Amino acid sequence: MSARKFLVIADDSPEFQAALRYACRRARSTGGRLALLRVIQPAVFEHWSGVREEMERQERAEAEAQLQKLAELIVTETGSPPEFLIKHAETTRAAIRDAVLADPDIKIMVLAAAPGRNPGPMISSLAKDGVSWGGRKLPVTIVPGDLTDEEIADLA
Repeated sequence: MSARKFLVIADDSPEFQAALRYACRRARSTGGRLALLRVIQPAVFEHWSGVREEMERQERAEAEAQLQKLAELIVTETGSPPEFLIKHAETTRAAIRDAVLADPDIKIMVLAAAPGRNPGPMISSLAKDGVSWGGRKLPVTIVPGDLTDEEIADLA
């Protein structure tokens, strides 16, 4: 049996770091692993397909570099290397659905809510549309995005 995976959406939001740190702690304490999903939305170029392809190649290279920077922290925190998922998709929700349906070892998704009234687009979408990933049920853990390292250590 393979290790349970915690899926974290690797985006540029400030609260991403809280979700990552929490997921690392949970993975370490439960013997799990992390899967980081980076979503690349398609470039809109009706003409010049070569330009579009080059932009997509550059975006993928940037995504790989960003995820690679996180790998050292994740290995230090969990003892295991993360799995990188880079998906081209129209929406983050579509990319999540594809990742979850492709990997039955993904058992929990960890998101962090932005401090304040608006918790962020993904959490707002989940609250509005529910959690449905092509018929597969997946628990979602939502942590406050402004948790300190000490608070995360206490919770996870």
